[in-house]
Amino acid sequence: MASMDVSLKEMMAIDGATGAVVVDYNSGMALGALGGSKDFDLQIAAAGNTEVVKAKLRTMESLGLKAAIEDILITLTDQYHIIRPITGRGGKGLFLYLALDRGRANLALARHSLRGIEEKLEV
Repeated sequence: MASMDVSLKEMMAIDGATGAVVVDYNSGMALGALGGSKDFDLQIAAAGNTEVVKAKLRTMESLGLKAAIEDILITLTDQYHIIRPITGRGGKGLFLYLALDRGRANLALARHSLRGIEEKLEV
Protein backbone atom coordinates (compact mmCIF):
# COMPACT_ATOMS: atom_id res chain seq x y z
CA MET A 1 0.00 0.00 0.00
CA ALA A 2 1.20 3.50 -0.82
CA SER A 3 0.47 6.83 0.84
CA MET A 4 -1.05 9.72 -1.04
CA ASP A 5 2.29 11.55 -1.22
CA VAL A 6 4.03 8.49 -2.66
CA SER A 7 1.22 7.98 -5.16
CA LEU A 8 1.35 11.61 -6.30
CA LYS A 9 5.12 11.32 -6.81
CA GLU A 10 4.61 8.12 -8.82
CA MET A 11 2.00 9.89 -10.95
CA MET A 12 4.40 12.76 -11.65
CA ALA A 13 7.09 10.22 -12.64
CA ILE A 14 4.95 9.09 -15.60
CA ASP A 15 6.48 10.42 -18.84
CA GLY A 16 4.88 13.71 -19.81
CA ALA A 17 3.11 14.32 -16.47
CA THR A 18 2.47 17.99 -15.75
CA GLY A 19 0.03 17.71 -12.86
CA ALA A 20 -1.34 15.06 -10.50
CA VAL A 21 -4.23 15.35 -8.05
CA VAL A 22 -6.25 13.14 -5.72
CA VAL A 23 -9.75 14.61 -5.65
CA ASP A 24 -12.87 14.15 -3.51
CA TYR A 25 -15.69 14.37 -6.04
CA ASN A 26 -18.32 14.90 -3.36
CA SER A 27 -16.78 18.28 -2.49
CA GLY A 28 -14.57 19.00 -5.50
CA MET A 29 -11.61 19.52 -3.20
CA ALA A 30 -8.09 18.39 -3.99
CA LEU A 31 -6.83 16.20 -1.15
CA GLY A 32 -3.30 16.26 -2.53
CA ALA A 33 -1.62 17.72 -5.60
CA LEU A 34 1.77 17.92 -7.31
CA GLY A 35 2.81 19.86 -10.39
CA GLY A 36 0.73 22.41 -12.20
CA SER A 37 1.88 25.95 -12.92
CA LYS A 38 0.70 29.54 -12.67
CA ASP A 39 -1.14 28.94 -15.95
CA PHE A 40 -2.53 25.54 -14.89
CA ASP A 41 -4.17 25.70 -11.46
CA LEU A 42 -4.70 22.17 -10.16
CA GLN A 43 -7.33 23.32 -7.62
CA ILE A 44 -9.48 24.66 -10.46
CA ALA A 45 -8.84 21.50 -12.49
CA ALA A 46 -9.91 19.35 -9.52
CA ALA A 47 -13.16 21.27 -9.07
CA GLY A 48 -13.96 21.29 -12.79
CA ASN A 49 -13.25 17.61 -13.31
CA THR A 50 -15.49 16.82 -10.36
CA GLU A 51 -18.36 18.05 -12.52
CA VAL A 52 -17.23 15.72 -15.34
CA VAL A 53 -17.28 12.70 -13.00
CA LYS A 54 -20.66 13.62 -11.50
CA ALA A 55 -22.20 14.15 -14.95
CA LYS A 56 -20.94 10.77 -16.18
CA LEU A 57 -22.20 8.98 -13.07
CA ARG A 58 -25.65 10.62 -13.44
CA THR A 59 -25.79 9.65 -17.11
CA MET A 60 -24.82 6.05 -16.36
CA GLU A 61 -27.49 5.88 -13.65
CA SER A 62 -30.13 7.30 -16.04
CA LEU A 63 -29.19 4.69 -18.63
CA GLY A 64 -29.23 1.89 -16.07
CA LEU A 65 -25.59 1.03 -16.75
CA LYS A 66 -24.12 -1.19 -14.03
CA ALA A 67 -20.49 -1.08 -15.19
CA ALA A 68 -17.90 0.92 -13.28
CA ILE A 69 -15.93 3.75 -14.82
CA GLU A 70 -12.38 2.59 -15.48
CA ASP A 71 -11.16 5.99 -16.58
CA ILE A 72 -12.29 9.10 -18.42
CA LEU A 73 -9.98 10.48 -21.08
CA ILE A 74 -10.06 14.07 -22.30
CA THR A 75 -7.87 14.68 -25.32
CA LEU A 76 -6.78 18.24 -26.07
CA THR A 77 -4.57 19.34 -28.95
CA ASP A 78 -1.53 19.48 -26.68
CA GLN A 79 -2.55 17.53 -23.55
CA TYR A 80 -4.17 14.37 -22.27
CA HIS A 81 -6.24 14.48 -19.09
CA ILE A 82 -6.99 11.17 -17.39
CA ILE A 83 -9.58 10.85 -14.63
CA ARG A 84 -9.53 7.53 -12.78
CA PRO A 85 -12.06 6.86 -10.00
CA ILE A 86 -10.54 5.02 -7.04
CA THR A 87 -12.24 1.67 -6.56
CA GLY A 88 -10.39 0.24 -3.57
CA ARG A 89 -11.52 0.24 0.03
CA GLY A 90 -11.83 3.74 1.41
CA GLY A 91 -11.59 5.27 -2.05
CA LYS A 92 -15.32 5.74 -2.64
CA GLY A 93 -15.93 9.27 -3.81
CA LEU A 94 -12.31 9.90 -4.83
CA PHE A 95 -10.55 10.03 -8.18
CA LEU A 96 -7.05 10.42 -9.54
CA TYR A 97 -6.51 13.19 -12.07
CA LEU A 98 -3.42 13.24 -14.25
CA ALA A 99 -2.55 15.91 -16.83
CA LEU A 100 0.00 14.93 -19.48
CA ASP A 101 1.92 16.79 -22.17
CA ARG A 102 0.69 15.05 -25.30
CA GLY A 103 4.02 15.44 -27.11
CA ARG A 104 5.96 13.61 -24.37
CA ALA A 105 3.42 11.10 -23.08
CA ASN A 106 2.62 7.54 -24.07
CA LEU A 107 -1.11 7.34 -23.40
CA ALA A 108 -1.33 3.54 -23.14
CA LEU A 109 1.61 3.40 -20.74
CA ALA A 110 0.22 6.30 -18.68
CA ARG A 111 -3.16 4.58 -18.31
CA HIS A 112 -1.43 1.32 -17.33
CA SER A 113 0.78 3.11 -14.77
CA LEU A 114 -2.18 5.01 -13.32
CA ARG A 115 -4.09 1.75 -12.86
CA GLY A 116 -1.21 0.34 -10.83
CA ILE A 117 -0.92 3.49 -8.72
CA GLU A 118 -4.66 3.46 -8.01
CA GLU A 119 -4.53 -0.18 -6.91
CA LYS A 120 -1.74 0.53 -4.39
CA LEU A 121 -3.08 3.81 -3.00
CA GLU A 122 -4.11 3.70 0.65
CA VAL A 123 -6.52 6.50 1.48
